[in-house]
Amino acid sequence: MPDTWIIDSATVVTPQAVLPETSLRVRDGRIDEIRPGGSFQANGRTIDGRGRHLFPGFIDLHCDAIEKKIEPRPNTFFPLDVAVHELDKQLAACGVTSSYHSLSFAEMEIGLRSNNMAAQIVRDINEMSPGLRVRTRVHARFEITDFGAVPILRKLVEQGQIQLFSIMDHTPGQGQFREVMSFKNYYGPVYAKSDAEMDRLIQRKQEARDNGAREGIAAMVDCCRDHDIALASHDDDCPDKIRWLHGLGIELTEFPVNLAAARSAREHGLHVILGAPNVLRGASQGGNLSAREALAAGCGDILCSDYAPLTLLHAVLTLVRLELMPLPAAVNLVSLRPAQAVGIDDETGALREGLAADLLLLDLAQGFPRILKTFVQGREVFASC
Repeated sequence: MPDTWIIDSATVVTPQAVLPETSLRVRDGRIDEIRPGGSFQANGRTIDGRGRHLFPGFIDLHCDAIEKKIEPRPNTFFPLDVAVHELDKQLAACGVTSSYHSLSFAEMEIGLRSNNMAAQIVRDINEMSPGLRVRTRVHARFEITDFGAVPILRKLVEQGQIQLFSIMDHTPGQGQFREVMSFKNYYGPVYAKSDAEMDRLIQRKQEARDNGAREGIAAMVDCCRDHDIALASHDDDCPDKIRWLHGLGIELTEFPVNLAAARSAREHGLHVILGAPNVLRGASQGGNLSAREALAAGCGDILCSDYAPLTLLHAVLTLVRLELMPLPAAVNLVSLRPAQAVGIDDETGALREGLAADLLLLDLAQGFPRILKTFVQGREVFASC
């Protein structure tokens, strides 16, 4: 007997429209049928959707919250299984049904500091993935001045351990940190480094950037392309850099730091990823491009949680409230668009017949929005009612 159940008479948000009083039937973990203006004969579990909205589950391509779950304070580590499972619960409660855990490979710089530790975490997350609530993937972030990361990352790619790969350059004087002091003021306190340590780090990064960084980038890009892994860049700051990245085969750009870079990315066909925290707050924490401004200019395709999964739903609703876009378009930023960008839109990313039943049942009518239930492939993974 097939496993069949129904959500009855909800307001269903598809990629193109908001469908009131619409019922959806799930069969064996997939969306079997969507019936606008009608109901199905009750033949098993039926969820009353009246007065509720039904969204596709959120797909989060960049969530580095895992690093802070593992190391909440400098040199203070929690067991990995505790960190992963507790974050998994939180992601489900925030409406995330597909999460790309972002792990930095930047030895003694940012993230978890040790590349060998990061590599083992990647393997462990993949091993734990089948037992988690949320569909779990790995986004490896390569700091281009860390040449030692290249062989480690190449091996992980060849072993099928990485599903999204990004190149990043936090060297002061460009990108996110155009001023040296802004780099020192941010990373010094966050990673408990002294001024002397920061000075040595900056010197090492500047020397590495000028001596061999592009060879490492080319090697990793070629490796990822050979294994059909989507490629992203990070904190791009000018059209010239976008043109160079496009020539390499980069397909996504995360957090362009100004509108010129975002516009150039769109012109070259790159998917532009913006931060949901930026949308919710109305500003970049580093004084860079406002995500609202980028979206208003038509230069944004995807929202990610960055460091705060709780912002995804609220960012979507903020865009609607500010009349920057209608609800279906705003929801697409956290569902269909990211699915298309990494090539999983034939599996998930929309309320569409035949796709995985990755669903969110929401109450948007009681003043403060609430996620009532989260489903991944038809399995209920979170419920608040």
